[in-house]
Amino acid sequence: MAISALPISVSLCMIVKNEEQNIARCLSSVYPLMSEIIIVDTGSTDKTKEIVSQFTNKIYDFKWIDDFSAARNYAFSLANGDYTFWLDADDVLIPEDYNKFHQILMALNSDVDAVSMLYNLAFDERGNVTCQLRRNRLVKTTKRFRWVGAVHEYLEVYGNVLNSDIAIYHKPHTHDAYRNLCIYEKRLLNGDTFTPRDLYYFANELSDHKLYNRAIEYYEKFLATKQGWVEDNIAACGKLCDCFYAIKDSNNQLKYIFKSFEYDVPRAEFCCRLGYYFLEQNVINQAIFWYRLAIQVGKPPNPWAVTNCACYTWLPHIQLCVCYSRIGEYVLANQHNEAAAVFNPDFPAVDHNRKYLQQFIASDKQSNDRNM
Repeated sequence: MAISALPISVSLCMIVKNEEQNIARCLSSVYPLMSEIIIVDTGSTDKTKEIVSQFTNKIYDFKWIDDFSAARNYAFSLANGDYTFWLDADDVLIPEDYNKFHQILMALNSDVDAVSMLYNLAFDERGNVTCQLRRNRLVKTTKRFRWVGAVHEYLEVYGNVLNSDIAIYHKPHTHDAYRNLCIYEKRLLNGDTFTPRDLYYFANELSDHKLYNRAIEYYEKFLATKQGWVEDNIAACGKLCDCFYAIKDSNNQLKYIFKSFEYDVPRAEFCCRLGYYFLEQNVINQAIFWYRLAIQVGKPPNPWAVTNCACYTWLPHIQLCVCYSRIGEYVLANQHNEAAAVFNPDFPAVDHNRKYLQQFIASDKQSNDRNM
């Protein structure tokens, strides 16, 4: 496959281990845009290197030391291009975003120090994006930006950042589910001092492994530092709500829903949480209020905000359909069901609701016709 003629050169730098199921798909999706591909292998025992060798001969070994930043910084140190780009092996650039990336590379001003891209992390069974965030993906090589953090590392970037609408798709694969948690536990046993960011991501690992009480402890420690990034603060409030829901503590769920309002105006995710809380209590008018507000607030203006896309599209509508149906407002229920269908036409509840509501709407129409 020929390399595209671009006005700038781009080095793709990746760290990999046992990625034979994913690496060809990943590299194939971006290969024509890359001037060089640098692969740092941290101990593969499968055919990863053999597959990678079909794309590049720049394959390097790096002894794994339980530190993702160390491995990524080594990979970045090998880059020769004008810009350095990074992916994980289970990331993919789909054709639409490939074209956007090509356009940016063709027109990129030399004063741009970094380009951020959307990261689509989770999807529903129909392929709709349910969780999206933003990462710095393409950085000027001469800036020598560094990765920070042993686990859940981030690229420390400054200067002129271009926030693009290019999206990288994360296609999950099986891996050692306990790897990151074990790294944190080792650091804890070694007496390492956790930064606020460490506290937050350690809590995430605990929550992911259903260790809810410990997760609550570390989320609260994180918030107590008052040093967290505002988006992490908001996300921690949401995670705390999930943990307290799992242990059936509704009072503390409410506490952290409202605490999220300390960091920003109410976001749709938390409006939907409140709507669901009142719907479960069968307090329908309050549920309607919060679901309607979720529709009105719009996505956060901060392009780096982590969003649950469902809460800004179909979810509040489908829940309002339930609410209005419960109080006999079947026409309104149907309107919101159809609004949900605009965003998520194949959602099974949409068709079920249509069939369920039509019997009541038809009955009301017949009753009105008789009374005319």
